[in-house]
Amino acid sequence: MMWKPKKFLAMVASLCLVVGMFSGCGGEQAAKTSSSASSSSLALKGGGANIIYIITPSHSNPFFKTETEVASAKAKALGYEVKTGSHDDDAMKQAELFDQAISDRAAAIICDNAGSDATVAVVQKARDAGIPTFLIDREINGSGIAISQIIANNHQGAKAIAEKFVEVMGGKGEYAELLGRGSDTNATVRSSAFHEVIDQYPDMKMVAQQTANWEQAEANQKTEMILQSNPNIKGLVCGNDTMAMGALAAIKDTGLTGKIAVVSVDGSDEAAAAIEEGIMTGTALQQAARMAEMAVEQADKYLKEGTTGLDERQLVDCIVITKDNVANLKSFVYKQ
Repeated sequence: MMWKPKKFLAMVASLCLVVGMFSGCGGEQAAKTSSSASSSSLALKGGGANIIYIITPSHSNPFFKTETEVASAKAKALGYEVKTGSHDDDAMKQAELFDQAISDRAAAIICDNAGSDATVAVVQKARDAGIPTFLIDREINGSGIAISQIIANNHQGAKAIAEKFVEVMGGKGEYAELLGRGSDTNATVRSSAFHEVIDQYPDMKMVAQQTANWEQAEANQKTEMILQSNPNIKGLVCGNDTMAMGALAAIKDTGLTGKIAVVSVDGSDEAAAAIEEGIMTGTALQQAARMAEMAVEQADKYLKEGTTGLDERQLVDCIVITKDNVANLKSFVYKQ
């Protein structure tokens, strides 16, 4: 068969035209459109029900109780049914609650998680079921799984309250530290930030460091032991307010109220009362109420628009609370 150049060129031109309709001239704009459509199609739609699940640690801690109450109120105001649950910092309980949310076809999950590593799998499981998760307070060791991780700036807050601690201690003296739960990233971040400040002062000497797992009763026991073994202690740094309350009770029982500088992180009403009374130096307020509201607002926006318009990881700064401004604090809300 004779080869016909003109006919061949015409075929090539036609083929280019067809290809061009999908990827050809003006391909940059076509790629942008395709990328945008792809991004939209990847947005999680929720399980189908109009339910927002709110999962936190134990409500016996006023911080987590505030998270639940504020998030519930906001979700109901936006027209959602709300279901709440506490995992008690138990990864197995958390997994069961996530399974319940998936079974209930929840629209979204708000969660203050039970472990930075243990939570990755359950958030992924919810994601695979089309249900978006919005994390508050504690982050997880993974990105691109949760839609938002709204985290208190623990590093900034712990450093700021440590500076106040050093000031009150006069840059010298023996002190002890109560650590939070080892599986919680916040415990490590806060302790590291405390020491970034305190360790700059060679005359500040840490004579004891104990884990009290965020718990008041355990902190009380550990503080009693510390005080018995170290009678010259002049200060105590605590990973959270709940442990600080246990420590203050032990200090009172040993007749040392007002003689030991105590600081912590959270910003609870109990800590505020102790600061007003003059038996506690200060705390770094984590804005629990604000973070909970932000999570629900972002969940609502995401479900309606397919995006929050914000970065996944969002830091919310802490506020140092002392006797000078404690009157402005109530229920984890600071008002100027």
